Amino acid sequence: MTTDIAPGNVRNFTVSTEIFYNPNLDIYSQMIYIVLSSSTADSASLTIDEVAKKGRMSTKLAIKAMQALVNEQLIPHKVFRKMIGEFQDDRLSWAAKGLLTYCKEHKDITLAGLLALSDQSGEDEQSIRKALMELERNGYLEEFPDLSKLTYL
Repeated sequence: MTTDIAPGNVRNFTVSTEIFYNPNLDIYSQMIYIVLSSSTADSASLTIDEVAKKGRMSTKLAIKAMQALVNEQLIPHKVFRKMIGEFQDDRLSWAAKGLLTYCKEHKDITLAGLLALSDQSGEDEQSIRKALMELERNGYLEEFPDLSKLTYL
């Protein structure tokens, strides 16, 4: 069997060995980190299914692995969000996903506006704050700095 590789198809990359000593990363997270590191130029165009295939795991396992990498701040949340989307992120409750969708449609939302929402639904102010904190904790309020401030009131 010949294993000749054309020079144009060879890609060299470096991966920090720190990922192997991080107790919060399992083998799947380590593999996804390696796949993303080896595809740096292509990572903007990769889909989660392609990453999972290259990592030889299911899409669900790849998503979980990427969540761990985001939690450890080894990959930017924006990369995760672009590949996964908000609705496949199982760290978010449906309340947080719904609030995020609403905020994206109403970019100028204020605390008063959010409190008015609680009057229009079965959610109370505490539920809305909880969903906001969930979005903040998982990096979804980066594009809404005013809402991010609300989580600390």
